[in-house]
Amino acid sequence: MEQLGQLGAVAAGAYAMHEKHQAKKDTQHAHSHKIKEGVAAAVAVGSAGFAFHEHHKKKDAKKQHRHGHHHHH
Repeated sequence: MEQLGQLGAVAAGAYAMHEKHQAKKDTQHAHSHKIKEGVAAAVAVGSAGFAFHEHHKKKDAKKQHRHGHHHHH
């Protein structure tokens, strides 16, 4: 799940950059491109947060697993 979050962050970030470029290139529809850029940037931040959360959840699970084994000895 962590890799999926990272992939989502990268893809959304790339799309945000694309829309930013389109806003400069297509001035007639710049407002629409800027809205899409903002949404994509928010998705990128959310995906990165999800990946961060999953990473720490995995780390905590490993720690719990290690500590669980120590108590059985």
